[in-house]
Amino acid sequence: MKESSKILFVCVENAGRSQMAEGFFRKYAKNFDVISAGTQPKSKLLPEVVEAMNEIGIDITHQKPKLLSNEMIESSIKTVNMGCIDKESCPSLFVKDVIDWNIIDPKGKKLDEVKKIREQIKFEVLMLIKKLEDDL
Repeated sequence: MKESSKILFVCVENAGRSQMAEGFFRKYAKNFDVISAGTQPKSKLLPEVVEAMNEIGIDITHQKPKLLSNEMIESSIKTVNMGCIDKESCPSLFVKDVIDWNIIDPKGKKLDEVKKIREQIKFEVLMLIKKLEDDL
């Protein structure tokens, strides 16, 4: 995939929302590349997020939280901020022209709540893919 077609999903810890978005995008967007990252990445994905995605046939167990870099930002045609609780380390502070979805963090939530967040992310990802493909 060309560098010029990369989509970047960001959040603070890169352990939940942005990882789900990356998983959905990888499954449904064939004409684009995808990466996710965070300003303060955790060491591993949230187990309830992995479980919620596995339930619908998307395996994100091999995805790892990554530190947001200038190279990631510069090589992406679109950057989506998943939402921020911690405003001081919010990725949208470091990225201009960011799309902000303002999605609730699944951290500390029960699986049923994580599934609702997953479905919201899926909806947003599919809408983004449609818009990107329409713009091609």
